Amino acid sequence: MVEGRRSDRRKKPKRRWLKISLVVILVLVLGVGAYAYSIYHNAKQTVNEKMHQTVDSIDHNDGKKKINAEKPLNILLLGVDKRAGDRGRSDALMVLSMEPKKDKMKLISIPRDTRAEIVGKGREDKINHAYAYGGTDMSIATVENFLNVELDYYVEMNMEGLSKMVDAVGGITVNNELEWYDEGYYKKGYHYEKGKITLDGPQAMGYVRMRHLDPNGDFGRTKRQRQVIEAIIDKGASIASVNKIDDMIDVLGNNMATNLDFDDMKNLLFNYKDVRKNVVRYMMEGNGTKIGGTYYLIVPDSEIAKVHDMIVK
Repeated sequence: MVEGRRSDRRKKPKRRWLKISLVVILVLVLGVGAYAYSIYHNAKQTVNEKMHQTVDSIDHNDGKKKINAEKPLNILLLGVDKRAGDRGRSDALMVLSMEPKKDKMKLISIPRDTRAEIVGKGREDKINHAYAYGGTDMSIATVENFLNVELDYYVEMNMEGLSKMVDAVGGITVNNELEWYDEGYYKKGYHYEKGKITLDGPQAMGYVRMRHLDPNGDFGRTKRQRQVIEAIIDKGASIASVNKIDDMIDVLGNNMATNLDFDDMKNLLFNYKDVRKNVVRYMMEGNGTKIGGTYYLIVPDSEIAKVHDMIVK
């Protein structure tokens, strides 16, 4: 009997520690749950109240049906350079085409100097001027007409916000193919070394804006823009950036506009999550020429047909 009572006494501390451990775990779970809900609520409110902006040129319901049915989806990405007293131009213009059934996505860049018919203006001009003439709607209509494709959504990002987003994710790493010293976008004389380099926000802006020192001109700059955008996405999707989500949401809320609402984004995340397994990157090609003293990139019909087929097939 004595041995039995001693045995009971020895077991009690273990039970007490077990109870304490369970309480600690429960508190941690509740804390993480509350934090997760806070992030979720903040994200939903920011997207639906600050970022979500519909446009006349796109039927929002068609996009929703495609996302729910996991059909191919085309999104226009606009990197807009807006400054005081200026409506702005689309510095970066890309079509993101996603095929969930094939776990594949294509990121197609349209050079800003591409000569195209500006829908609504009735004349040809640089394709990035469509935004200056008629904002997002005219840019969408012009790209759809130029490539003969249907766009389901658009995402517009102020290029100044790109700098803040890089800082929000804690900096990015890119593989720089060209060594140069900054012209003054970030800090005159800053050295962009060749190879893998880590950039903060202002350095990233210098990286994507440089054009005159690049022998490939706008083609080189567009490639660097794609690098930075992909690096932000990769860094933002990493586990290490979980504690930076609120900062990222705030930056997006102040610098991004899209006709995607929060439910669209959520369904896109789940239904199209594997498309990044196979990424095809392409930049439209053409021949540079001057017309009336202005430089244009003339893209031949064969190249337009090629890109059309890349998107619709």
